[in-house]
Amino acid sequence: MNTDDTVTIYDVAREAGVSMATVSRVVNGNKNVKENTRKKVLEVIDRLDYRPNAVARGLASKRTTTVGVVIPDITNTYFAALAKGIDDIAEMYKYNIVLANSDEDDEKEVAVVNTLFSKQVDGIIFMGYHLTEKIRSEFSRSRTPVVLAGTVDVEHQLPSVNIDYKNATADAVRHLLKRNKKIAFVSGPLVDDINGKIRLVGYKEALKAAGVNYSEGLVFESKYRYDDGYALAERLVSSKATAAIVTGDELAAGLLNGLADHGVSVPEDFEIITSDDSQIARFTRPSLTTIAQPLYDLGAISMRMLTKIMHKEELEEREVLLPHGLTERKSTRKK
Repeated sequence: MNTDDTVTIYDVAREAGVSMATVSRVVNGNKNVKENTRKKVLEVIDRLDYRPNAVARGLASKRTTTVGVVIPDITNTYFAALAKGIDDIAEMYKYNIVLANSDEDDEKEVAVVNTLFSKQVDGIIFMGYHLTEKIRSEFSRSRTPVVLAGTVDVEHQLPSVNIDYKNATADAVRHLLKRNKKIAFVSGPLVDDINGKIRLVGYKEALKAAGVNYSEGLVFESKYRYDDGYALAERLVSSKATAAIVTGDELAAGLLNGLADHGVSVPEDFEIITSDDSQIARFTRPSLTTIAQPLYDLGAISMRMLTKIMHKEELEEREVLLPHGLTERKSTRKK
């Protein structure tokens, strides 16, 4: 046996008294093996606890039946919901998932993508707040297919699954405009295309259509975390805004609690609509009104698109937009 704990195909062949090719045929379900030989090999496989190396097998077939999934924040319930949809469809098509967390760090993002490429993954589903030039370069240099889930490509180069974030934001602002004239735009970094080039445009368009002047003083930029939202509360109070559209549920939860600690009552004094429709929006008190989006489907459809590309099938659409709505809860007033 090997001096390390890894059992190889060579070990199985030697113990069973057959060739490595015979072991390979048994492992891969090839029927061109005598039944008594198959039983003997399977008994040795079971006794030695041999686990075929998928990557090694893939070197011959050029396929590893493994898909890499890049997530910017593994603790974010929005991305977790997408990942569930991805995993269910991957299982259906007999693919394994390798999950990689990029920690919202551009350099780490490139590193984890290259690690997935080195693992010979058959495809990648990329979830991130924006596509940097470095990550675009990595994708373009590789032949490995990539599909974006919940990530916008403003250059329309990569296949993707999203909702219409511009119109969804505009719909939310229109809802707030029924009772408010001073509405804040509380956002993750505006350098992220989804915020600076899409959601902010929807916010501006809704204000303009209602005859309300846009004010840069009502645009608040931060990171996406709870603490960042909590810290923004004091500035929101000083701005005299009476409502906000927020681009992330964790950010919105922080703002909600920060406002409460400043004596501001939601929704009586201040209305909030958030954007992710994750579990967080249901867990807060008051619960958060949110842009409704089919999170599970965003993940599931992106994985189905990737399987089509990996199997050389043609995509009916390269940029899929799923329907959105508005789920009214307790952070907005009814009348």
